[in-house]
Amino acid sequence: MLIFVTGGVRSGKSGYAQKRMKEICSDPVYIATAKIWDEDFQERVKRHQDDRGPEWTNYEAYRDLHLLPLQGRYVVIDCVTLWLTNFFMDRGNDIELSLADFKKEIDQLMEVTGTFIIISNELGMGMHADTEVGRKFADLQGWANQYVAAKADEAVFMVSGLPLYLKK
Repeated sequence: MLIFVTGGVRSGKSGYAQKRMKEICSDPVYIATAKIWDEDFQERVKRHQDDRGPEWTNYEAYRDLHLLPLQGRYVVIDCVTLWLTNFFMDRGNDIELSLADFKKEIDQLMEVTGTFIIISNELGMGMHADTEVGRKFADLQGWANQYVAAKADEAVFMVSGLPLYLKK
């Protein structure tokens, strides 16, 4: 099962996903998709792990998530935006190669038996990026979100902490 949760920054996506997953199971997995690049970010990661509590198995993995021990597990992946940034940076800002890598990894992840809640930031609700690389990334994010949403069994859009069910 795949549940896709999208919305703006600080819209309540992560809180919703974590609450929903804890309603489904007692030993959830949380995957943070960011590379930890400085001390401040490391402190944020630690704070978020502590906030989730000891019942969560936590991984920080920026690629190859399907290689983690996820078979039969209940998994929150947070978030597509950071995950895509990893592909985009590794591929020299090439959106076609980045999207192909992302789609391949999503497809490999969907071969793993389990329940997944994938979180992503939604685009298109504000200003356009004022740089070429920003516009490329916005295109990449939009196409990636559409790909995950099409594969999802459910899709939820978060607004001000409230879930709007788009696909159920």
